[in-house]
Amino acid sequence: MKSLFWFLLGIAGGFVAAHLLDKDPRGHELLAEVDARISAFTDRMADAYHEQEARIAAPGAAAQKELDEDR
Repeated sequence: MKSLFWFLLGIAGGFVAAHLLDKDPRGHELLAEVDARISAFTDRMADAYHEQEARIAAPGAAAQKELDEDR
């Protein structure tokens, strides 16, 4: 229970620190840059996931198409 308390206190402290950092113009720029980098990373991950998903689904889709044509 003590660990949960410290964990929640750390999360709350992080939110307070981010809020205070965002009030400062330099901090706002820093947080905007971090947000842009995170967005770019998640976009690349999503693109790679969809590309891999299409690569895996392609052989199955081709086989299903052949089965449908045989009917």
